[in-house]
Amino acid sequence: MDVSFPRQLARLVDQISRIIVGKRTQIEDAVACLLAGGHLLIEDVPGVGKTTLAHALAVSLGLDFRRVQFTADLMPSDLIGVSVFERAKDSFVFHPGPVFAQVLLADEINRAGPKTQSALLEAMEEQQVSVENLTRKLPQPFFVIATQNPSDQLGTYPLPESQLDRFLLRITLGYPDRASERLLLAGEDRRHLASRMEPVMRPEELVKAQLEVAKVTASEALLDYLQALIAATRDGRWFVEGLSPRAGIAVLRVARARAMMAERSYVAPDDIQAILPQAIAHRLTPVSGAGRGAIEQVRAMVEATPIP
Repeated sequence: MDVSFPRQLARLVDQISRIIVGKRTQIEDAVACLLAGGHLLIEDVPGVGKTTLAHALAVSLGLDFRRVQFTADLMPSDLIGVSVFERAKDSFVFHPGPVFAQVLLADEINRAGPKTQSALLEAMEEQQVSVENLTRKLPQPFFVIATQNPSDQLGTYPLPESQLDRFLLRITLGYPDRASERLLLAGEDRRHLASRMEPVMRPEELVKAQLEVAKVTASEALLDYLQALIAATRDGRWFVEGLSPRAGIAVLRVARARAMMAERSYVAPDDIQAILPQAIAHRLTPVSGAGRGAIEQVRAMVEATPIP
């Protein structure tokens, strides 16, 4: 493993932590998600820093950043792009939409209708879009950060299971603690600070770091532990339906990324435990009568599953 990458990633987390104060764990999760080549869903109330986190991450990595405000009247073509007839060329010319960015912030994704939500599916999964029978590749790296308001707020459309499954992690930021909030109240506007940051890594370095993540090893005992956790989700005690094999692979990818950030060339059980609620809770429904939300149910399942 290239030892320079963990140091760069630590500087990256430090820099973003000066903008999003008091949320280092969530920032580390966001960076691990990007390293693992996944997409991030941030679910929280408005005004806690979701958009600022996405902007700070893009600026710190020197990535092209676009933001789309999802609304009820947003159409798929507003996201992907459209071909327009240009008289001077006597032909249709494709005008790419904001999805052709390296970091796409889909702000309040659950305020758009299902048709527009589903327009992101191919882009997120295949790293390409199909427009008028032509396949167009998206830039690399390509990272979607979607923000979502709580489903009990007015004017929201819950994301279907197929869309939720495309997100590697779901995190919440929550309200800041008292000391962090005082820094926000007394300091400069965080978006202005983010816009003046210098990149810590270049896009090509990020791509190399993503390739290095795949080299982090997972022992047979570690895989036994992961399989035990996956099996626990399927036994009917904790959840209505268990994890798919794709979800298990996703957990291992992001655990490898966390191990690399910790300057280790191997995955430890702690990596699995630290990332599991964020990686699988949005894919699972607790059994009736559990009395806990999905995240709390995942944590209880982890406590009940012995490490081999």
